[in-house]
Amino acid sequence: MHETSPIARRAALGLAAAAIPFAAAPAHAATVVGGARLARDGVQGSGLPGKLSAAAWLVADHDSGEVLASYRAHRALAPASTLKMLFADTVLTKFARTERYTVTDADLADVPAGSSLVGVKAGITYTVEQLWQGVFLRSGNDAVHVLARMNGGIDRTVAEMQALADDLQALDTRVVSPDGFDHPGQLSSAYDLTLFARHGLRNDDFRAYCATRTADFPADGGKTFQIQNTDRLLTGERGVATYRGLIGVKNGYTSHAGNTFTGAATRHGRTLLVTVMHPTVGYNAVYEETAALLDWGFAQGSSATAVGTLAEPLSEGGAEAGAGADGGKGAPGKAASRDGGGSGGGRSPWGVLEGAGGALAVLVGGAWALRRRRPGTAERD
Repeated sequence: MHETSPIARRAALGLAAAAIPFAAAPAHAATVVGGARLARDGVQGSGLPGKLSAAAWLVADHDSGEVLASYRAHRALAPASTLKMLFADTVLTKFARTERYTVTDADLADVPAGSSLVGVKAGITYTVEQLWQGVFLRSGNDAVHVLARMNGGIDRTVAEMQALADDLQALDTRVVSPDGFDHPGQLSSAYDLTLFARHGLRNDDFRAYCATRTADFPADGGKTFQIQNTDRLLTGERGVATYRGLIGVKNGYTSHAGNTFTGAATRHGRTLLVTVMHPTVGYNAVYEETAALLDWGFAQGSSATAVGTLAEPLSEGGAEAGAGADGGKGAPGKAASRDGGGSGGGRSPWGVLEGAGGALAVLVGGAWALRRRRPGTAERD
């Protein structure tokens, strides 16, 4: 049978979900990106911290790609601003840091109300470096939309982000907007966000931006004001201790998505990645649980038995999930269901909109019609 593209497979899955919302296939019915254990319910790994409230999380070794422990790794949840890692993976290399751009009113017209902003203003000329500082440090949706316009527009950027997600084998991810704001159908997973962070950290500029604590940002009249990174494990703000060895990556919060965070830290020559999504016990829990999982990973050293692996990009020779020993192709490489949790159970906050509404609107070109903020949504990173 002719092998379909990841986008075509995603569209087919979206149609099926529209017909029978949340129809969950058995865990053995599809090949899981990263290994079968990542689709199981319950904690995968041993000796993990006992008080973790997150809806999903994952610990991985950056260099080897081994997943050391996980909980509902493929559960599809609203990503909030952690999706900006995929935006950076997609657009960052397209413009020189020193390139200058004068912002217009049109560049900012579609920034969702309630967004986190860095303070980009029409009529001011910014360097590309300053705009990326606005994205990484302040999670500025205004800076994201300017860079997306420079990249040919929102719809083109969304399509490129979705294509890159498919190439990275991040098949839990559905992109509706480049900023990560609450848009119905916009989803990702702890596994996919970790893929985005790992891919980004291989780029020197990405690595430098997410490790930057403060920067001067342009204001009216040739003045500047200081912006500070909202990653509390990096800066040690608001009751969160700075995590020794932290090198980034990205945090996110909206009133509907809750808190999400992917962090990376290096100790004794080893770099670990941790993604934590939607903890329930308090605003700082996303940082505290990330720190606890990093501590666990570093304490394990090389003794932890891998429970899965981070996929490599298809364009860089990564093996597609589902490729059998006979060279044939199996089922699409992702978790076994579209119920917003794989076999991890539970529906995401988006309910039935996890079906075809998000995926097909992006793929068929109607994505921007979905870009309407939910009433009362507020973003704070």
